[in-house]
Amino acid sequence: MSSTEDRSTVDFKLEAIVIAVTDVDRAKDFYGSLGWRLDADFAFDNGFRVVQFTPPGSGCSVQFGTRITPAAPGSAQGLYLVVSDIQAARAELAARGVEVSEVFHPTTPGAQFQPGGEDGRASGPAAEQASYGSFATFSDPDGNGWLVQEVTTRLPGRVETAGTVYATTAELASALRRAAAAHGEHEKRAGGQYDENWPDWYADYLVREQTGAQLPT
Repeated sequence: MSSTEDRSTVDFKLEAIVIAVTDVDRAKDFYGSLGWRLDADFAFDNGFRVVQFTPPGSGCSVQFGTRITPAAPGSAQGLYLVVSDIQAARAELAARGVEVSEVFHPTTPGAQFQPGGEDGRASGPAAEQASYGSFATFSDPDGNGWLVQEVTTRLPGRVETAGTVYATTAELASALRRAAAAHGEHEKRAGGQYDENWPDWYADYLVREQTGAQLPT
């Protein structure tokens, strides 16, 4: 560890990513149709315009507009959207009229990043619904590519224990269902007896799952 790595006292929070589009109003209609929150649409006399949307449960937003980036429209690829239930996420996107891929898992490293490619991908979620292993993709009208990834258990050290939070009720409900299933197996191993301390067990499971620690048994 360098001498400066442990000195930071300032949080650097990723606030927004900027993508390039050809038609701002068309892009605004598209991202609004996803159910994302419209945070801003500011236009100025010099031609500068910025539009910002935030996906449900996200701490980071997406911005586009005019005179906002020199990048080519559609050049943003592999933009991550993390969900706790990939099948439910895909179904919602499809119901909103989005041309979204079927759920898949990569059979060769990096296959999920190949736009429109089928090589190295297998249909369906990852074996045993492995966290980080299942994907779906879609693009906006300009071809900016979004990658939807299912994450249920974080790798160790990715989330601080004190910061364990659930952004939406759906995300918390999904985590509680996984905890309930795991706790059911826990009770079976204990001879099928009722565990009166189940709230503590659930709480321990939820925190460990989010922080990447070994799950309780």
